[in-house]
Amino acid sequence: MKVSDIMTREVLMIHSSATVAEAIAMMQNKKLRSLIVEPSDDADDYGIVTETDIVYATIAQEQDPEQVKIRQIMTKPCIVVDPDRSIPDVARLFVETGIQKAPVIKDKLLGIISLTDIIMKMKVAQLSPTDILSQRIDEAVLHSRVYSDPEAEIDHESEIAWNVVEELKSEQLEERNMKI
Repeated sequence: MKVSDIMTREVLMIHSSATVAEAIAMMQNKKLRSLIVEPSDDADDYGIVTETDIVYATIAQEQDPEQVKIRQIMTKPCIVVDPDRSIPDVARLFVETGIQKAPVIKDKLLGIISLTDIIMKMKVAQLSPTDILSQRIDEAVLHSRVYSDPEAEIDHESEIAWNVVEELKSEQLEERNMKI
């Protein structure tokens, strides 16, 4: 399986001269956590602005989102992914760099891939209901808020699943350290 098989093809872009307030409005309207910043010309690189960028560089710094431009807070150039790259390679890239999403580019922007895409769209063998990971995720989802918006619910459940996976990885690491 490769990136082009699971990437999200619909990508919202914003210009670097737009304000953070405009980005927030777009993100809220489309329920997104990031926007790709379009290149200003053919020789320019793509950028990315995330909700984290907005919170850290604008809100926490008590900056006026109407006055701050995207170019002031975006990451550029951003890490990009080839559509033919394997999913395990992209997962390793995300782990090594600490990013959660990247534009998919081959001569032009084709889409975006995120941790959510990797978790939610990969085809895996059906797990038995007694599987520990499945049980933990089901319990976490059951105890979380219920969403009336199906897209928000998928995002929320993806976040829960990722947190459970991280928690289990941490537990495994602790068990290995105790054996040493």
